[in-house]
Amino acid sequence: MSVLGIGLDLVDIERFARVLDRRPGIADRLFTSGETDVTHGSPARIAQRLAARFAAKEAAMKSLGAGFGAIGFTDVEVVSLETGAPRIEMRRRAQEVAVSRGVTSWLVTLTHTATTAAACVVALGDR
Repeated sequence: MSVLGIGLDLVDIERFARVLDRRPGIADRLFTSGETDVTHGSPARIAQRLAARFAAKEAAMKSLGAGFGAIGFTDVEVVSLETGAPRIEMRRRAQEVAVSRGVTSWLVTLTHTATTAAACVVALGDR
């Protein structure tokens, strides 16, 4: 297994929360129903979780070398395993790009403070 790409992204949580508040429909364009269904708790906690998932989507796209707009945000989904660990799942155009680049699996980590969410994604394959 070889590293085919690495992506890192940071999101300012307060700024991200303001965007979600001002444009309520944007969450449906950025997140799958599975990602928004797991949001419970205070508005600050929800913003942290969504910001971290948004960072993971951006990091995944970067790991593929895909420019902004090349892949739809809902084509990349961040799911949680039973252990709580995040996992990346690709669909539609994102899956096509991943396959064309030889990506067969992903490593992903999410973290956040009260103000910043971050994600790192590593694309792995046999090339």
